[in-house]
Order: sequence, then structure tokens, then C-alpha cells
Amino acid sequence: MGTTLENMILAIITTSPDTVGGGSPIFYAKDRQELQATAFTLEKILDGMAHEVNPQIMIIVRH
Repeated sequence: MGTTLENMILAIITTSPDTVGGGSPIFYAKDRQELQATAFTLEKILDGMAHEVNPQIMIIVRH
């Protein structure tokens, strides 16, 4: 039986580095296409869900 992280932000992906901060891992993308590709890859790896906060920021959370 393992410990899981739930109801928290597991990762942040952004094309605008100066608009995010905090304790979650932050991944920087060069454009919207890379933003979406990175978010969906992390979604699978982290067993979470990707949510678009705005066109420049996506977060991965586990519910």
C-alpha cells in the first residue's frame, strides 16, 4: 500500500515563465503546441488530469 498525492497541483506547464511560481514543478514550453504536448505527456506519467488555466498555463492535478 503506497501513499498518493491527491487534490493538489502536481505540475505547472507554461509559455510565460514570469507569470507562475510556487512549490509545484514548473515546465517551460516555447509555444502552445509544446505546452499541450508536455501537459498531455505529464498527464499520463503522473496519472493526473490536465486543465487549462489560460492559453499560456496548464496544470496537472489528481482528483
